Amino acid sequence: MKLLIRWAISAFSLFVAAWAVAGIRVDDGGGWVVYAVMAVVLGLVNAFVRPLLKLLTCPLILLTLGLFTLVLNALTLLLSAWVANKLFNVGFYIDGFWSAFWGALIVSIVSVVLNVFVKDDDKKDKPHKH
Repeated sequence: MKLLIRWAISAFSLFVAAWAVAGIRVDDGGGWVVYAVMAVVLGLVNAFVRPLLKLLTCPLILLTLGLFTLVLNALTLLLSAWVANKLFNVGFYIDGFWSAFWGALIVSIVSVVLNVFVKDDDKKDKPHKH
């Protein structure tokens, strides 16, 4: 159940980004399916590609005190849109790096805010050790 909630949060975050950023476009008629597919693709890219990118760019991340992570977020969003369009023809388009940058920032912020309301099972009702 928690996985479905997080998937819905990701889809909603993508919707907010498409609404707020002029350079992110979605084909008419796709409805929520576009955001649902994009949320799955983004989750897979974040699970498999992003750790490799973070490892390869670790010196840049350290040098910029973590700010390069924002660039990685933009690149993973761009890659996710490209993969989703090539494999599933969903119609989620990003016009360039800066649109992806602002879109990824919005997706991150909305996701963090909404995920605060999703309880972690491992933290639920555990007694504290003294």
